[in-house]
Amino acid sequence: MDRDSLRLLLDQGLSFEEIGRRFGRDPSTVAYWARKFGLMSSHAERHAARGGIPRDTLEPLVAAGHSMDALAAELGVSVSTVRHWLKRHGLETIAARRRRERGTTEALAGDVQLQCHKHGLTTFRLRSDGGSPRCLKCRSAAVSDRRRRVKAILVSEAGGACIICGYDRFPGALQFHHLDPTVKAFPVSRSGVTRSIAEARVEAAKCALLCANCHAEVEAGVTDLPLELRSVARAVRGSAIRGGEIGSRA
Repeated sequence: MDRDSLRLLLDQGLSFEEIGRRFGRDPSTVAYWARKFGLMSSHAERHAARGGIPRDTLEPLVAAGHSMDALAAELGVSVSTVRHWLKRHGLETIAARRRRERGTTEALAGDVQLQCHKHGLTTFRLRSDGGSPRCLKCRSAAVSDRRRRVKAILVSEAGGACIICGYDRFPGALQFHHLDPTVKAFPVSRSGVTRSIAEARVEAAKCALLCANCHAEVEAGVTDLPLELRSVARAVRGSAIRGGEIGSRA
């Protein structure tokens, strides 16, 4: 990194952090070369003339995500000086805020209102594995997405279309109809599948794939299943009897 290039960037008002990102270097490395060349960032020049570090200098750097080390490098001061002025102005780095929030959550050992990058201020809960607290809205969305993915896999493996009318436009409108209700272990529901993919595949093998309309008509006795599926239903029941599924629930 040469002196003229670095001076030009600093004169343009770029921070050590911005210069580091542009050239793939740590801000402390940029600060080292600035000091070596006798250069200062515009932020350091402003607060050096006035004494201390003004809040309006620190606040935008903190909001931009600068760490303590990056702030020290940017302002040409020690980390302890940055820490002092952050405390004086009632500011904290993003990392410090997250540590504080995590500590608060763990102390409460329950739900707490924290900032989610997607949902804003919302309820977080400690994870059962002892990991960081997680946004309940994000967790719910992840569970729903997983259920839909499993449902989509099962629909695809079952042919992807209603066996009566051939409807195939939207997987959410396709349903699994148990050929023999007596061997039904759990529903392969319209809203998704909560069991493991292996368990769900075993259950889906006992079913016929129908659209919502045809399913309602079959359940009401208005429409019959194709003849070949009736023999499949008998085979499913026989397999369940041999495997003890029916007897164990009776």
